[in-house]
Amino acid sequence: MDSLTQIALGGAVGYAVMGRKVGKKAILYGAMLGTLPDLDVFIPFEDPVESFTYHRSFSHSLFVHLLISPLIAWLLAKIHAGTAALKTPWFWMVFLCLSTHAVLDSFTVYGTQMLWPLTDYPFGVSNLFIIDPLVTLPLLIGIIAALFAHKNTQSSVKYNNIGLILSCVYMSWTLVAKVYIDHKVHSAMAQRGIEANAYVSTPAPFNTLLWRIVAVNGDTYYEGYASVFDTPEEVSLEPYSTTPALVNDLKNEWAIDRLKWFTKGVYSVNLKGDDVIMSDLRMGIECAYVFSFAVATQTENGIEASKVKEVTQRPDLSEINNIFARITDPSVSLAPQGTRKEACSA
Repeated sequence: MDSLTQIALGGAVGYAVMGRKVGKKAILYGAMLGTLPDLDVFIPFEDPVESFTYHRSFSHSLFVHLLISPLIAWLLAKIHAGTAALKTPWFWMVFLCLSTHAVLDSFTVYGTQMLWPLTDYPFGVSNLFIIDPLVTLPLLIGIIAALFAHKNTQSSVKYNNIGLILSCVYMSWTLVAKVYIDHKVHSAMAQRGIEANAYVSTPAPFNTLLWRIVAVNGDTYYEGYASVFDTPEEVSLEPYSTTPALVNDLKNEWAIDRLKWFTKGVYSVNLKGDDVIMSDLRMGIECAYVFSFAVATQTENGIEASKVKEVTQRPDLSEINNIFARITDPSVSLAPQGTRKEACSA
């Protein structure tokens, strides 16, 4: 999730655990802890695929959180005078602030290696978009209300807890919505004779009423959208071509194998100029994928592995109104149109 949400979640969890014991400083401590796992972005990886796939690894591991929490708790007890006897509550505050960060990240599609080093599997439930105001606003409002409740600790804790509960209730709804959407999409795919070797559904930007769908089968993948108000017949599924055979002969190439694994098969391979481009189809939209990499080059001798380069094209947020219009109107097309379509095929 975005940094603001993680700060708000950490602050709310910190105050829920330690607010009655150390006051409103618990919000500050929690907010700082809520950002700590994401400091792994400052690790200077040389390879862009390493940077992409090692983010949210050891720093987001529940086992690492469990190991470092006693040390951080001890430091906080030393810093915060008069709380030496609160080592256990400090521990729970630290561990819960760190671990809820990882759990929340696992609700997005990216992938969070929460059980490292037992497994580096990137857990991604994909029931939340990376920025969702309905997750963040209750947390922020609860914290702000707590801060302005003067010295009434009981009221402060109540306001903060209400914000936490409302945010959790909303996140529970997103899990229900995902199951409902997946059932609807699978019905639509069955009606149209579409089979998928790899499939993902994830909320469209800033909401959970419209969901983006990607289904991959051999040389074809489908990008589509399904609203909670759609019938299976109204689910859109547009076909696009991919050429995975371009990298079939490149055996034991770490970057290629790593991308196949990390994307869980939801990737495309296409030739653009002389570059072989692998795109993570889970994040972005057609012809504007957030994570794309040139992994090989077409030469006179065929396809040869090359030094990996990131070739990301960010989505155009000027079309965001179409996303919200599509929620209630299945006739609205979110497939590439006009100049964007021309840019895709260039």
